[in-house]
Amino acid sequence: MQLSILFFIVCFSGTLATLSHEMDWLFIPESRAVPQKEMASKNQIVSNFSKKYPNATFSYWEHSREPYLCDIISKRENNQTSYVFANPYTGKIQGESQLTFQRFFRDLHYYLFFPFQQIGNYVVLIFGFLLLISLLTALTFYKKWWKKLFQLKIGKGNLVFFRSLHRLVGLWSIPFILLISLTGTWYFLERANVADIKQNGNTERPEVYYTLAEKDSLKEINAINLDFDRALNVAKETIPELKPGTMSVTENYLYITGKSDVPLVRERANRIYLNPINYKPIKVQNAEDIGTVMYINDIADPLHFGYWGGLTTKIIWFFFGLAISSLILTGIWITLKRKAIKRKGNKQKVMGKWRYVNWGLCAAITLYMYYIIISGYQASNRAIAVISIGWIIFIALGYYIFVYRLSKVIEKN
Repeated sequence: MQLSILFFIVCFSGTLATLSHEMDWLFIPESRAVPQKEMASKNQIVSNFSKKYPNATFSYWEHSREPYLCDIISKRENNQTSYVFANPYTGKIQGESQLTFQRFFRDLHYYLFFPFQQIGNYVVLIFGFLLLISLLTALTFYKKWWKKLFQLKIGKGNLVFFRSLHRLVGLWSIPFILLISLTGTWYFLERANVADIKQNGNTERPEVYYTLAEKDSLKEINAINLDFDRALNVAKETIPELKPGTMSVTENYLYITGKSDVPLVRERANRIYLNPINYKPIKVQNAEDIGTVMYINDIADPLHFGYWGGLTTKIIWFFFGLAISSLILTGIWITLKRKAIKRKGNKQKVMGKWRYVNWGLCAAITLYMYYIIISGYQASNRAIAVISIGWIIFIALGYYIFVYRLSKVIEKN
């Protein structure tokens, strides 16, 4: 009960993260693209970027996963980072934003905006175990649950109805809850490097040695003057049927990821490190050749966030995420109501002193979140306003349901 607020934030933020790119499309018009048959030259996009931002550079380029979205280029100028939207069909630079919905909800779900990111990350990952335990204990105590997949009790009062609905939604969400809890548990094992999963599940970056002449040439190379069209052609020749995912520019190499014919795996399952001088491959990882641990590691993200099948699977994951989030809220409501009736309306006993700890944690997270988005992301006033409205609605609904409505129930009993 005392972890319920954080539990809900973790699940609900993950639910919203599944459609966060689509939220960008909805609320940030500059991120929209109209699909066309031909793709623009990557070099032309870089040229347009350079003309629009003559004093800027970039080191990261994310190709759009959906045909209705723009590429995102991480622009760096005057020690500030922003996200530039490049139309992959026309090559036009359509605008920029300091913060996107995708970045905000992924960070919130990743570490809850805790002051120490690693601690926040482990707090989130622990909920994978708690979700799995909740599933196993529910199935243990709910006898012959497989016979109740179509039972919904109506006409016996609201409390009975909501209990029945809570169980019914839970039963139909079993496969999804199991999937989310197992992938969440895997994330924890990888983060903690249990059984060397972190080393075995990720490719080590190559060590590159250049001659003095090559080092001098590297000094003249940056993202603006690289031949990205040539680099992508080499990547596609190296891994047939490669669909570009991301391109990263470092001091020693050009790093390209992408999707291939191997199903389910994320883009990083295919990795190509290119020499930025002659564009020859330094190191290649083909998803067809990876081992079991690495394969599991590379399917965890697509399965957890549901983007492996495009918009269709993301929508399915979104609604099942809402189901899990609703289970948490209805579970809290049912428990508090039962305790309220049992203790004859003593609201203080029902809520307990822990409520101040819960709201205190939420307040601390919220304040640090504003510190990050203002000083770190340097978000626009519009972004801050949207985030603020979202939190106000969340707090207002929480107060209405679990304070105001609960007190009314207590008074009636």
